[in-house]
Amino acid sequence: MDAPATIKKGRKFDAVLSGARAVFLRDGFEGASVDDIAAEAGVSKATLYSYVPDKRMLFQEVARHECARMAEATLDIVDFAAPPREVMTATATSLLRFLLSNFSLQMFRICAAESARFPELGQAFYESGPEMGCNRMVLYLKVAIARGELVAEDPVMMAEQFSELCKTRLWTRAIFGVQTEFTDAEIEHVVHEAVGTILARYGT
Repeated sequence: MDAPATIKKGRKFDAVLSGARAVFLRDGFEGASVDDIAAEAGVSKATLYSYVPDKRMLFQEVARHECARMAEATLDIVDFAAPPREVMTATATSLLRFLLSNFSLQMFRICAAESARFPELGQAFYESGPEMGCNRMVLYLKVAIARGELVAEDPVMMAEQFSELCKTRLWTRAIFGVQTEFTDAEIEHVVHEAVGTILARYGT
């Protein structure tokens, strides 16, 4: 029985990821060729395949890497000793700016377009993005609930509701291409309303 394919990292792995990211965002999943990715990364096809055995696994690794970087940046700004309004405002701002980024929008479109043929692409993006972000938010919510600052029987549901509120108005316009530029004031307004709604429901 053959061993499952795995990713192997080496000296040029970061260049491969960077090249793949650029080509996937430009050409989509189906339109992206391994030749183009190798050329963008400045490596040979043989080198690329020595790191990542197929295009689907490479796409999944790009999604995991970028979403993990965003999640870590968000976690870095979370002060577990701070009150919910402060933490949620900082988290919502970081999350919304990521959701409105070209990377996030394009990855969502790619996963939606390929979901019937390659559901594992969407699964990888969901696990690396929304699910990871939710899990990290839950860590803080449990602390705030224990301090009596929030009341919630299901902090996971609360975190999921919060992330959906952060997508109000602007993300929908962005994903359909209705609006491509967003002011700080627009982002701050959505964040303010999302935080206020959650605290009205769960705040003490």
